[in-house]
Amino acid sequence: MSTMTRVNSSAATLTKNRTEESVVSHSGMCVTCVDGCIGMCEIGKSAYRGHEVIYPQPFGVITAASEKEYPLDYSHFTIMGTAVGAHGIEADSDKAIFPNVNLEVRLGHDKGIKFKLPWIISGIGSTNVAKNNWEGIAIGSALAGTGLTIGENVAAMDPDSVIKKGRVVDTGDLKRRVMLYKEAQRDGYGLIIVQANVEDTRLGVQEYAIEKLGVIATELKWGQGAKDIGGEVKIRELKKAQMLYERGYVVLPNPTDPTVIKAFERGSFSEFERHSRVGMVDEESFAARVAELRKAGSRYVFLKTGAYRPADLARAIAYAAKYKIDLLTIDGAGGGTGMSPWRMMNEWGVPSVELHSLSYKYAHQLAQKGKYVAPMVFGGGFTFEDQIFKGLAIGAPYTKMIGMARGPIAAAMVGKTIGKTIDEGQLPVYVERFGRTKDEVFVTSPMLRRELGDAAFEKLPTGAIGLYTYYERLAQGLRQLMAGNRKFALEHITRDDIACLTRESAEVSGLRYVTDVDREEVETILARV
Repeated sequence: MSTMTRVNSSAATLTKNRTEESVVSHSGMCVTCVDGCIGMCEIGKSAYRGHEVIYPQPFGVITAASEKEYPLDYSHFTIMGTAVGAHGIEADSDKAIFPNVNLEVRLGHDKGIKFKLPWIISGIGSTNVAKNNWEGIAIGSALAGTGLTIGENVAAMDPDSVIKKGRVVDTGDLKRRVMLYKEAQRDGYGLIIVQANVEDTRLGVQEYAIEKLGVIATELKWGQGAKDIGGEVKIRELKKAQMLYERGYVVLPNPTDPTVIKAFERGSFSEFERHSRVGMVDEESFAARVAELRKAGSRYVFLKTGAYRPADLARAIAYAAKYKIDLLTIDGAGGGTGMSPWRMMNEWGVPSVELHSLSYKYAHQLAQKGKYVAPMVFGGGFTFEDQIFKGLAIGAPYTKMIGMARGPIAAAMVGKTIGKTIDEGQLPVYVERFGRTKDEVFVTSPMLRRELGDAAFEKLPTGAIGLYTYYERLAQGLRQLMAGNRKFALEHITRDDIACLTRESAEVSGLRYVTDVDREEVETILARV
């Protein structure tokens, strides 16, 4: 199976070829590159905007993910149903119905974390697209009883944060993000987590969140599936760029340089880049940081790692086991919610199927030795219930949840936009056919209005309703798939609930090719005739 990547033109970089039908496959250049072309392709745009073209655009209103066609993805597996029996419920046709599938998850060393649904938003931080949609994301996640991770750099990016002697003592945005979630929680379901990178750790962001905001779960970060460098955003205000430089970030170009200031003021460029530092992982410092967080009052400590080489994955699984990490998120290549370098997103890291297959292999090795295995979350391009089922199955029994970001953000953004068009009386025809009010357009409105009451429902941002409704669809779809497999609770999902459609996916995953499934049982059944 071939691997294909778009080169030299993409909607992500707002570039295109002049000869769109005649493009050299390996270089991405037009077959005939003509002297006099204005330079619409990525090479041409780089000739006058340089490093700006590294990143997806327009900044602040998009999420971005790789266009690369990997040799394997989750479509190369199929879900295996059965007509026999039931697991987790009585094998009775009146009881074994899909609404009775239990999707609740219990996590943590004390099983004190409870989610209504087996997925989590696994880290969205200081990007504008996260900040501008946080109200819907936080409230929607809390109402659904799922988890939400506040990503890196939120406190230090906030001009309202108060930093004294190099430590955060008060915040505006981080406090708002935590409280929006906590105030919408119901019956103790769900969890808000605060993540930290190098700069956050130096500023004491997690200690502040524990002490002042009542956060009980923190996450260490070793990267993500989109990139193997630190996080980056673009800054359009000189004063903010200077503030971030003073707070310890790498800001390019240097916003305190008089020459750079003059160039910015005359319009030679319009945005600065703020970069985070890369972490330096070693076992001693990892163990020390875990101990510090627990001593500070973090009841649960998580770890998130990205699409690094297999040895780093092994370190993550081993350290998580040795130091009793409560949850380990493993994020496959190709995804991203912010401004990750575009070529890096396409050409770096271990893809999801391969990474998740290795994760199972390494976790199983530890389990066979009788070692603790941290519950795992698989991330990397999951958007719908069939992918969620396959992700849970490929890592079973060690994978407890699926991590998502772009899908939930998209649902929240659409919900917000629909609410705005309802208020303005400008609903597009495509949506207006369902009604003209949020009670009519959003199918979960009657349920939410009944559960929350009229007053609370009217205050709900439509972004939150959009996310909640998207989750409602995923939940029903997952229940249907599980019922078809006769698995009525998550703990009954096993690796043989999926089969491979290609020999290559069988070789990589260690699962059976579809026609080899049940081979021994088939022989036994036929021998009885």
